[in-house]
Formats: sequence, C-alpha cells, structure tokens
Amino acid sequence: MEQDLRRAVGGEVFFAAADRALMTMDASNYRRVPLAVVAPRDAEDVAAALAVCREYGVPVVPRGAGTSIAGQATGVGVVLDFTRHMNRVLAVDPETRTAVVQPGVVLDALRSAAGAYDLTFGPDPSTHSRCTLGGMIGNNACGAHSVAWGTTADNVRELDVLGYRGDRLRLGTGLDGLTPRLRDGLAALTSAHLALLRTGYPELPRRISGYALDALLPERGVAVARSFTGSEGTLGVLTEAVLRLVDAPRARALAVLGYPDESAAAQAAPTLLPHRPLTVEGMAADLVAGARGLPAGGAWLFVETGGDTPAEARARADALVRACADGTTGHTVVADPAAQRALWRIREDAAGTATRLPEDGTSSGLGGREAWPGWEDCAVPPARLGDYLREFRALLATYGLHGIPYGHFGDGCIHARIDFDLLSKEGIGRYRAFSAELADLVVAHGGSLSGEHGDGLARAELLPRMYGPELVRLFEHAKDLWDPDGGLNPGVLVRPRPLDADLRFAVLPRRPVDVAFGYPRDGGDFSAAVRRCVGVAKCRVGGPTTTGGAPGAVDRAGAASGAPGAGVMCPSYRVTGEERHSTRGRARLLHEMLAGEVITDGWRSEEVREALDLCLSCKGCRSDCPVEVDMATYKAEFQHHYYQGRIRPAAHYAMGWLPLWLRGTATLHAAPLLNGLAAVPPLAALAKRLGGLAPEREIPRLANQPFTAWWRQRVRRGGRRADVGPGPSTRTVVLWPDTFTTYLSPRVGRAAVAVLEDAGLRVVLPPRPVCCGLTWISTGQLDRARAVLRRTLEVMAPALDAGLPVIGLEPSCTAALRTDVPELLSAADPDTARRATRLAGSVRTFAQALEEYAPDWRPPHLDRPVVGQTHCHQHAVLGDAAERRLRERSGLRGELSGGCCGLAGNFGFERGHYPVSVACAEEQLLPAVRAAATDPATEVLADGYSCRTQLTQLAGVRGRHLAEVLAEALAGGGPSSVRGG
Repeated sequence: MEQDLRRAVGGEVFFAAADRALMTMDASNYRRVPLAVVAPRDAEDVAAALAVCREYGVPVVPRGAGTSIAGQATGVGVVLDFTRHMNRVLAVDPETRTAVVQPGVVLDALRSAAGAYDLTFGPDPSTHSRCTLGGMIGNNACGAHSVAWGTTADNVRELDVLGYRGDRLRLGTGLDGLTPRLRDGLAALTSAHLALLRTGYPELPRRISGYALDALLPERGVAVARSFTGSEGTLGVLTEAVLRLVDAPRARALAVLGYPDESAAAQAAPTLLPHRPLTVEGMAADLVAGARGLPAGGAWLFVETGGDTPAEARARADALVRACADGTTGHTVVADPAAQRALWRIREDAAGTATRLPEDGTSSGLGGREAWPGWEDCAVPPARLGDYLREFRALLATYGLHGIPYGHFGDGCIHARIDFDLLSKEGIGRYRAFSAELADLVVAHGGSLSGEHGDGLARAELLPRMYGPELVRLFEHAKDLWDPDGGLNPGVLVRPRPLDADLRFAVLPRRPVDVAFGYPRDGGDFSAAVRRCVGVAKCRVGGPTTTGGAPGAVDRAGAASGAPGAGVMCPSYRVTGEERHSTRGRARLLHEMLAGEVITDGWRSEEVREALDLCLSCKGCRSDCPVEVDMATYKAEFQHHYYQGRIRPAAHYAMGWLPLWLRGTATLHAAPLLNGLAAVPPLAALAKRLGGLAPEREIPRLANQPFTAWWRQRVRRGGRRADVGPGPSTRTVVLWPDTFTTYLSPRVGRAAVAVLEDAGLRVVLPPRPVCCGLTWISTGQLDRARAVLRRTLEVMAPALDAGLPVIGLEPSCTAALRTDVPELLSAADPDTARRATRLAGSVRTFAQALEEYAPDWRPPHLDRPVVGQTHCHQHAVLGDAAERRLRERSGLRGELSGGCCGLAGNFGFERGHYPVSVACAEEQLLPAVRAAATDPATEVLADGYSCRTQLTQLAGVRGRHLAEVLAEALAGGGPSSVRGG
C-alpha cells in the first residue's frame, strides 16, 4: 500500500512512526493510531489517495489543524493532512462577496485576504489563528460572532467534494451536481420522512449535532452544501469551497457588563440581542480571576459593537450600556484596541487555561487538578441558559466534579472543561454516567449536545437521547447513501464508538516516571507534565503554511491573535511549518514515547531526539501556551536520559561546559592568545570542527579582563567591602556575575554597577565563583548541573541568610535561577531544596531591582527611539513590565520585537542549526532593526548576550544592554570604564 500511494500521490506519503505519532490525537480526550499520513498537493492527489485506500479497504480521515475537541480528527486508517499544500485562498470576489478556498487554509489567512476589500468571513472560533476552513466546514464551527453572522453552514455557498468511491460532487442548493444514485437516494429519503425532518430537530441557533438533513427540505431550498457542513468528514472529502463574505466593521468597541453570577449574566444575554451586537460572550470569576480592566461582578458579558468610525462604535456601545445597565454590578466601555485585545485574549485562551484547576476551583493554568473537554460546547435556547447553568452546576456537584462554564451566552452555547478522572476505571465510569445525565439535561432544556465542535467520539453515542432512534436510523441511511463502503471516518456520528473507548490517557504509565526535574506544577509526575498539552495548537500560529496569516494579524472580523512581537512560541515551527517542530508536536511524540506503542524505544527514541533537536529552549511555550507547557525543560530531561552512558555530541562538551572552559582561560590569562588564534581562519575552522560548532559562525572574542577581575581590582583600589556582611544603611544588593557577562561582555557588568550605585544601592558580588548551571541544563547534563548548583548555593548561603536580593543581568541565567534551579533541586535534601527556593525568590532583573529598591531614583532622560528584542526567557519567565517602565521613564521610545533571536545560547552555535537560527532572526528581529536603520539616533537594545551576538554576526549591528545605555548617559558620554573592554 505504501508503494502504491507513493506512486499515485504527488504530495508526501508518511508511514514512519514519528509521522503517525503526530496524528494520533487532536485537541480531544481521544487517541487513535493511523496507518499512514498523506499530504495531497491538489484534488487529483486526493482522488488518487482515495483510490488506493479503496483498493486496500482502508478508511480515510480528512484533517485540518487538528484542533477538534471531540475526536473526529483522529482515525486508524489514512489521515489526509491538508495543511501542508492545499492551504491557499484561490480567489476573493468583492462584487459577489465570496471567496474560493482550499480546505487547509487557516481562517486568519482568509480574513487577511478578505480584509483588503473591507470584508471578512463571519465565523471565528477562538482558534482562528490556526484552525482551517476545511475543519470549520467539517464541524460547522461558529465562534464569538455568530450572533451577527451565523455558523459556518450559514456562510457556505458551494463545495467541491470527493466521495470514497472517487465520485466528484459539486454541492450547492438543489440536487444538481450529485451522482444519480446519491441524487435519487437523497430525494427519496427526504420525501419519505418529511414529517420527521420538520419536527425532529430542536430550534436553536447552535444546533450542530447529527446530520442537518432538515436542510434538504424543499422549504429550505434543498441546501445540500449546508446539509453537508458539519458532517465531520464522514460523507465526503472537501477539496474546495466557495464561501460568503460579510462587511467588516471599520472600528469596534467592547462593552463589558458585570453581573452577580453567571446565571444572572446568562439571563441578561438574550435581552442584549435586539441591540444587534457583534458578540455576546460570557465568563465568570473562576475563569478570569485577577484579570484587570473588568468592572465589579462575579460574571461578565463581553458585548462588541461595530461602526464605520471609532466614535460610532463607541456610541453604540454606550447606548447599549445605558439601555441594559439595570441588573448589572458595574460596566465599562473599552475603546482602545490594545485593551480590547488584552481582554479578548482571556477568552481566546480559555480552552487551554481552563484545563488546569487549582483546589479552589478557579482557573490559573498553574498546577492543580486537570480538567478535560468532553462536554465542551453543548447549547440550549438562549432564553433557557440561566436555568440550565444552575442545573448544570448542581449536576457537577452531585458527581463531585468541577468545571468552568464560559462561552457564547448570546447563542446559548456553553464551553466547559471538567475535572474528570480519565485515568482510573472508577473515574471513567463516573464520566460515562455523568455524560448520560448531562445529555438528558441538555435535551430537557430543548438543546443540542454539540453547539460548535461536532459530536465526534465524545457525544455521538448519546445522539439517540437527543433525536430518538428513528431519526438516528435516518442518519445511518444518509451515511450509507453518501458512503456505502463506510470508508470515511468510521465510528464518528453514526454507528459510533463508545464515548469511553480510545481515551488517550489509557496508554500512559500508571506509575510516575523516574525523572531528574521535580515538576512541582505537575505533582512530580512527568506524564502529567506531558498531559498539559491539550492540543489547542496555539504553538502553530505563524508558520509558513499560514499564508497571509502572520502572527499578530488582526482584521476587522474579531480579536487579534496577539499584537506583533507579543509572543515567542514556537520559533522553530514558525520557520519550518513542521508539526514535529511545534510545541504540540513534540508533546505528542513524548506522549507516544511514554505509551510505547508507536514509538517503542523510550528515552532512546530517535524520533523524539530529532524533534527536540530544533527546540531552541526559548521557553516561549511556558508563557505563551495557555497551559504553560515547558518544552525546554522536557528537552533537557529527555537529553539527560538519552545520553546517559553515551558519548555526547562535541557541542555538549564545548558549549555545555563553557563556564568551566572560560574560567580556566581567565585563570591562565589566555584570552589574548585565544582571540589571536581564532582570527586565523584555518585554526578557527579546526576549532569549530572539533567543538561541533557551525562552520558559518564566528568564534566570539573573550574579554581580556573578566568582570570579576575588574571588580576585585576596583575593590582593592577603593578599599570597599566586597562581601555580603553588614554594611552602610543603603540597601545592599548582590549582582550575579553570570558566565556571559563575566567573560564575554564585562562592559555590561561595569555599566550595571555604575547605574545601581548611582541609584544609591550598595553592590556586592559573591565571594567565590557561582553559576546558574544553564549551559549544563540546556544540554541535558543534569547530574553535573545539580553538582554545580549545590556548590553555588553554598557560596550564596550568607547572602540568602541575610535576605539580600540577587540581581541578574543576563536574562537566560536570571530565568534559570528563578525556575530551573528550584525545579531541578526540589527532590534534593530539604536544606538544599529550601535554599534553592529562597534563591529563586530573591532574584530580580536589573529593572525590577531599580524599581523595587530605588523607587525614588530618576534615570537620565535620553529621548531617543529604540529597536531590538525582548529576550525570550525574559518574556517567558521574568516578565518585562519593569523594563518597559524604565525605558519609558528614560525617554526611550518604541516597542521591542518579540519572537526569538534564533541564537538561543548553544542552539545557534551547534553544527546543523545555522539555517534555522538565521531564519528565526529574520522572522521579527532583523527586519525590525533594518527598518530602524534609517534613523542613526535609534538605540538597539538587547539585554541577552545571544541576542547581541546574533545582531553583530548577522546584521553587523551592536546591540546594547539597557544598563550600558543608562550608564553612558550618567557618565556624560561614556568613560572607558563603562564602554571599554
């Protein structure tokens, strides 16, 4: 079969374990292992793949971005991946207000193309930055704006479809375009069951469950395309679609209305609809605890209005608030686009953040109980939503479960992640019993088991409770007409698999895996850490397959996917577009490694090693992923086990042991000699070859005088105290002499001393060498890292006992102190673990220290624009709010870019990584620097040594640490003590 597929299909054909492992799951609770994956280039490829599968009797599953939460994007046959090639917007016609798209087009790419004509595609799920139109058509997706523009089915005009038998169908209105057998069969089905089709479906805006056979009624225009939409890949394979576009408001405002609780908000939601809002979204305090910008209340409605001008949009929002203020606990209107984006991000990330519930039942995304989809999107008539929510909460309590309802209150559609125990037999039994009772509750309120994401494997078994056996038999008859061989996505919608079969957790180890890191946020369980990835695929934003849908793209159809530069995750996916190089893809491979079925070599897996090889350890996923997957830590853990007892790559010895080599070089005063040798091309080439370094890289120059040597000399000359004992009444701070500052860029350390002392702080350094262990951690040499860190804690003990703050200058080292050190030493002896935690709590960034310990200090006013990059570890672990405020107080104007510089410590220096490293820099950082080059006054800021090195080697630009810029101004132009070296 593999040979036949490769001969027949022009696109890629994958039978390897890694490729199959990547497709075992979507964003649901389910897992099914496919036989193969095919990435067709065009409709002819799809037809060819179907012919081969038909010959071998193998089922076919169409798949888009894999963000389905009901399991319908998984299967045991051949998965058709449309995201690689069939991902284009073929045409946009502003006259007819239509667009022609392929099934793998990302929604934001379509919205970007349509936005050029002030048009948009109305449905907009929260995954709009990565979900595909084919998947939206398969599930009849809706999104926040359905109160204005309806579901996907309301916006489909025509569909090109291939049947499992190779039939080419053109679906629109009427039965033309179908094969005679299918045309006659559907006509007979409709005419024979008119009464059932007219009375068997509940009337509500979000009825997604089952087949929409009532769309075939004559009074509904025999809307075959509409009936096909939502069939979840079970009737045919979509190859092209003609879609309706709508006018995009030129401006928007957001009214936020507070209510005592979610039931009160739900009861108020239908009363807002006469004002014709664009959205009516609801969420309660247990989802948005701690969010800023919300009025008083226990629950809120986000109500969006539009207009041709900001003033018009604001006026409509103000009018709505005035008309609907009764019963609210507070209200506000948000007109600023950036503030709107910040609030919408809370809603868009909810599917991820609601999967981790602390013990108090609120959502924090940090540890606590795991919550899962399964009852993610049931819907009831909007007028009954308040009563339904009260009974839903009561049913949860009956079963001892917790969940956070939120979602599309204006349409009566509720999302909820619930803390089902899907690991034990008893918990799965409770899940089944609860599902049956909840299905009955939804039906009792006149609702639909699915209001957005389809039935899939999660709810199809329960459809007889909603529709009754007669209509379900009619579904089966329709399936047999469209797909008589049963080859398209079997087990979904009709003749379903049990809802508790194929659970993705069943294959995971039941006992904790022996690991090096402590995983405190996951109860010390590596399996639980891997389970954090629920598959919502925010890490897939911005890849090259997202034509026109660059990260941060905003059109007039809805919320942004994040302001440009706001995110880091996932740089390697942004460059390669390969699922295996996304955070989700790597998590899936780790899941399958633990399962041992598809990937069978455990910690020695080559598939996992290859996928993690291009992980830059940027830690962007730790903050940008809604559930805070930390792939950098998982990579270090994997490398620790993979190389145990093995010879490592040369770069691990050259770069991983860098602190030791540099310290030895400084002891021998060998920097001038080594710099001279590195300037000789043949010698430099030999050194790079022996060290496993990229031949394209320049070897960085070593400082002739390390920062610590300068400090000791300064202390001797000035008679200053260098230890951490009692001193003057001014606040004493410990400046962390990281490896990069000390041996490679000591001018940063000297500048920081100048600024901190100008701010009135007493600066001391540790009395002996210290190290955060970063280079050993990032190369997975965790035993050595622990030994280094234990010695560091001994050196730091007096400072920690004295309660002194520790100031880090290099963001990567500072982040390691904040997170990696306590997580790596959490299982050590109690005294060591306690010191590690104390050290992490004492760490501050340069700007944080100035703000906290010298609040009255006034920085010099520079009045110049800035460009550069926020270090990825700063973004992910430390935060940059204090740095932003310090730049603003200093008169440094402008925003720094996001993303990752691509050097990322050892990554960009390792042989084989150079092309990816450069491509990452070209994604945001280098274009921003080039664009600013026309203004010679622009200051290029880069607090990280890697970022500065990348700028120097790729752009010929010297970036500077913020401390250097401030120290130069304080010195009146920059004495050699600041700028030299």
